[in-house]
Amino acid sequence: MIPTSQTVRTSAASATDLHKSYGEGRARVAALDGVTVDFEARRLTAIMGPSGSGKSTLMHCLAGLDRPTSGGVRIGDTDITSLTDTELTLVRREQVGFVFQAFNLLPTLTAGQNILLPLKLSRTKPDPEWTDLVLRTLGLQDRLDHRPHELSGGQQQRVAVARALVMRPRVIFADEPTGALDSVRGAQLLDFLQRSVHELGQSVVMVTHDPVAASYADRVVLLADGRLSGEIAHPSVDSVLAALRGLGV
Repeated sequence: MIPTSQTVRTSAASATDLHKSYGEGRARVAALDGVTVDFEARRLTAIMGPSGSGKSTLMHCLAGLDRPTSGGVRIGDTDITSLTDTELTLVRREQVGFVFQAFNLLPTLTAGQNILLPLKLSRTKPDPEWTDLVLRTLGLQDRLDHRPHELSGGQQQRVAVARALVMRPRVIFADEPTGALDSVRGAQLLDFLQRSVHELGQSVVMVTHDPVAASYADRVVLLADGRLSGEIAHPSVDSVLAALRGLGV
C-alpha cells in the first residue's frame, strides 16, 4: 500500500486565470471567466456546479483536450498551454488517464487487451507488479479474456478505470463516470476510484452532478457562470446539497 500521509502536498493539475470563450461578437459565450484552482496530488476532487457552469470545459482544458482562450494550465510541473499539438499528445498519453461516461472500449479486443492498449500505443512494457495490483484492486483477474459485450456495464467501467490506471498517470480525469450505471454499480465504481487514490496513490479529478458521487471525494470545487464559487472539504451529501442550493441548483 502506498502511504497517503504527506507534510507537503504536490499539485496534480492546476489552472491560473483560465479563460475559455466560444463564438465571436454578440454570439460570444464565456465558458470560463478567470478560474484559478489547484488540484492536489493523491486526492479525489469533484468539480460541481449548475448546468452551463463550465465544469466540463474546465476539465477538458485541464486534461489538454481543449485549449483555453487565455491563462495557464499545468499538469504537474508542465505548462501544457505552451506545448505544440505533438507535445501535448505525448503528455496526454504518458501523464493523463481518462474515464468517461461512455466506456470507449474497443469491441474486438479482450478486457486485458483494452487495459494494456495505452502501454502498447506508447511502446511501454507493462510493470507486472503494478498491473497485478490494479487488477486485484478492481477485481478483474477472471475477466481478462472476455470481450466488452461479454461484460456487465459495471465490469466494462472497471476495465476503463484499469486502462486509465495502468500507465500510472500523474492525474486521472473522470467525466460523469457513474452516469451510465445504476446506483449499486455506481457506488462500486466510486469506491474503486477512492481506493485508487488512497491505496494506489493516484490523483483523480471528477466532474459530476450527483451529490452522492461527490461525497466520495476529498474535496469539492464549485463553479457558477464560469467562475470559482467556493469549495467543500470532506464533503457529505448534505453539505453538497446545501452548497448547490446556494448556487440555485
